[in-house]
Amino acid sequence: MGIEEVKSYFQREGLIDRVKEFSVSSATVDLAAEAAGVIPARIAKTLSFYGKEGAVLVVAAGDARVDSRKFKDAFGIKAKMLNHEDVEKYTGHPVGGVCPFLVPKGTEIYLDVSLKRFETVLPACGSDKSAVELSINELYRLSKASGFVDVCRCWMDEG
Repeated sequence: MGIEEVKSYFQREGLIDRVKEFSVSSATVDLAAEAAGVIPARIAKTLSFYGKEGAVLVVAAGDARVDSRKFKDAFGIKAKMLNHEDVEKYTGHPVGGVCPFLVPKGTEIYLDVSLKRFETVLPACGSDKSAVELSINELYRLSKASGFVDVCRCWMDEG
């Protein structure tokens, strides 16, 4: 998978005009925020973890940090991020471009409640130089998320 497949997906959904491609890296929250001209908290980072079977992706606000206890309470497993070499295998996207769109079958996707304080957020689009601006409802629908979770900390004082 990659940017071209994700762009085709947004084309079919009638949202291709929302996809942003940058001439600079957007591989980190800070780089993506700078490239998109938004505060870092509005970057919807896709965090990838080993699940019971396959991967669990948690899309969270850029200023949120996963809380190990909350993660274990929500999923019944320890929060163990995918190793660099497993990221593309489990998510279908390269490091720096991991997004919740067009992921391999069996990959679970959840949105963290830290996103709900924004009208729109910007997740990556399958490359380390891309983003798409979506409402929370659009992100939920287009990512085919299984639900919302509360597994992060450090964001409640911000935004």
